[in-house]
Amino acid sequence: MAAVRVRQHVNPLSNKYQISLQGLEWEKIYTNPHQPLLLDIGCARGKFLLSMAQLQPEWNFLGLEIREPLVTDANQWRDKLNLTNLHYLFSNTNNPLQELLASLPNHVLQYITIQFPDPWFKKRHAKRRMVQPQLVTEIAEFLIPGGTVFLQSDIEFLAQEMCDRFTENSAFFREGDGEWLKENPLPVQTEREIATFNKEEPVFRAVYKRKLD
Repeated sequence: MAAVRVRQHVNPLSNKYQISLQGLEWEKIYTNPHQPLLLDIGCARGKFLLSMAQLQPEWNFLGLEIREPLVTDANQWRDKLNLTNLHYLFSNTNNPLQELLASLPNHVLQYITIQFPDPWFKKRHAKRRMVQPQLVTEIAEFLIPGGTVFLQSDIEFLAQEMCDRFTENSAFFREGDGEWLKENPLPVQTEREIATFNKEEPVFRAVYKRKLD
């Protein structure tokens, strides 16, 4: 199956992407909807999740991506491999995710990854960046106490901005001594991470934990 070609950048604030995500009937999506869930926000082509779902069948995996052709392509690969613990959704996380997350079974959302989001370098485009206070608030509401948020980027200012957003929310604390993680705690690397490593360039990583209630 040939890889679909799409624009690398899309403006999440344009009218085309004002998507209202509804709640889903998860029992129609996953064989066991009560397994722990890893949510990858901005999953691109979804290959990270495709590998994770095969390595860890005891988990469910959900990828959110704003470029709809990539979502269609990723779900076709999932079906080809008969993976019943993996799903991809066309979504814009600059819009509220509350209804979608509220429809999940209780206590399943245990791990969230935000990896190499579009940096939108210009200051006037900062509102287009993925990690906004609203998203952090929604994650705080639905991630289980003790749950994990893994952040990484090859752009240091963006990694720091994402960390600042989570640090500003009292529901989270950063693991470690405040230094960037030297290694990825997950068993699978994204395509962007591999490409960055091959160029011998740094990756800036951090892990946040949802405080215990």
